[in-house]
Amino acid sequence: MAVVDAHHHVWDLSVRDQDWIAGPDLAPLRRTFTLDDLRPEARAAGVRATVLVQTVTVAEETPEFLALADGSDLVAGVVGWTDLTAPDVAGTLAALREGPGGDRLVGIRHQVQGEPDPAWLLRDDVRRGLEAVASAGLVYDLLVQPRQLPAAVEVVSRVPGLTFVLDHLGKPPIAAEELQPWAGRVRALAERPNTVCKFSGMVTEAAWATWTTADLAPYAETVVEAFGPDRLMFGSDWPVCRLAASYAEVVEAARTLTRGLSEDERSAVFETTACKVYGLPAE
Repeated sequence: MAVVDAHHHVWDLSVRDQDWIAGPDLAPLRRTFTLDDLRPEARAAGVRATVLVQTVTVAEETPEFLALADGSDLVAGVVGWTDLTAPDVAGTLAALREGPGGDRLVGIRHQVQGEPDPAWLLRDDVRRGLEAVASAGLVYDLLVQPRQLPAAVEVVSRVPGLTFVLDHLGKPPIAAEELQPWAGRVRALAERPNTVCKFSGMVTEAAWATWTTADLAPYAETVVEAFGPDRLMFGSDWPVCRLAASYAEVVEAARTLTRGLSEDERSAVFETTACKVYGLPAE
């Protein structure tokens, strides 16, 4: 089965610090990770294309990622960052598209999970930015905690012309073995037709050293049921996943968790949903 990895990162610490990598638990990530590091692992897993996702709220990162994608036979799309609250979001997006690799820009993301205001997404200036993203024909990746899902549900309704992609299932508390209130909030989000969910990030929400596929199953089943395979897309979250699992282990867990689906449904999760939502080229 061909695979599109709809969510991974790279960073070069000689170019820019990743200030979110702090504390001894994250020490394995405090090194440079490049496409050359990813390529053999992705190819071994049958990955034919990927989506490179922003890591920091620094404007320079997005054009760097677009230029990197432009010279890559692996990265088919980039989800970048821009300040949604800035007065000229539309102009910034247009400039990005005019630069090297601009045709690889498929979406925008902000680390909403780090915003102290749980209603940040509902601010008027943020909504104007989201409307500019929609007007540019791009997708918006939602990186939120469960506490921010109610605001996400509301903003998705307020900007119906924009496709919202929920990263990492909305970060459910897998290690704590708690389904609610996360499950109810995710189902409410899935009721909105302009939402999609990334089948990603589960292993790092579980107990890193001891997780099993059975631990992930209730959360995977919830989103499969809520969104359906046509609105789910696989993502590795490499190299962050390495805190809990290798690339191969993440892919195998996803395959195990979707083995009850038909062949066409699994193809949607592992390839065609990402191509459709992000406008990636078919193989």
